[in-house]
Amino acid sequence: MIARDQVIENLQNAAWLQQVGQDGYAILPNIVNGEELQQFISALEHSISRRTRAGVRHLLRTPEVSGLANAPRLSTLAKQVLGDDAFPFRATLFDKSPDSNWLITWHQDTALPLTEKKEIAGWGPWSVKEGVTYAHAPASALEQVLAIRLHLDNSTEENGPLRVIPGSHHDGVLTDREIEAFVSNAHPATCLVEKDGVILMRPLIIHASSKSRSETPRRVLHIEYATLNTVPLPLQLAIT
Repeated sequence: MIARDQVIENLQNAAWLQQVGQDGYAILPNIVNGEELQQFISALEHSISRRTRAGVRHLLRTPEVSGLANAPRLSTLAKQVLGDDAFPFRATLFDKSPDSNWLITWHQDTALPLTEKKEIAGWGPWSVKEGVTYAHAPASALEQVLAIRLHLDNSTEENGPLRVIPGSHHDGVLTDREIEAFVSNAHPATCLVEKDGVILMRPLIIHASSKSRSETPRRVLHIEYATLNTVPLPLQLAIT
């Protein structure tokens, strides 16, 4: 599935790894070639039996997504950032189009899926989404998480691309008011990515996306990786 030569070339370029550490994100093109990407999309569409207005949660349970997330050349990207014990634990399909359009305000991703609720200092509030237990996690856990966003369509200025505040992941978990103040003094970056490319991003980076103004869809497969030490016992990450 993964374009081997391109990924090896990207891995040999240490600039992207440095950017993830410094800015909280990096863009890598040409991770999956066109024919392989189309085969994956067709297989994924065939296996999806339900979706919400914004896409589909908990896709790591499907063989197509699990296979892609664990593919050596893709998981190697996560291991370069997190360490050799990095593993995928959650996958979500975002499907923004003229028929399914939404605005995401500036925020951080702080909720993690867990196998069960255990009251531990620093974790919470808790919630349940589609039968999966979630807790907002402390910075110490979120700093050991990386998302890889594979673009199934071109991301353009018009179809609601991801926007980020570079470097904002260094300040830990922020309140809504702190995020608002941070953004007012920042210079956002717009992440334009061609289909088959990826964005690597830290969950604590402040990010947003606007509504699409285009007829072109923007589908993104968002795969998250963690380490064996991300969640302290007795908590355990749920594989979703």
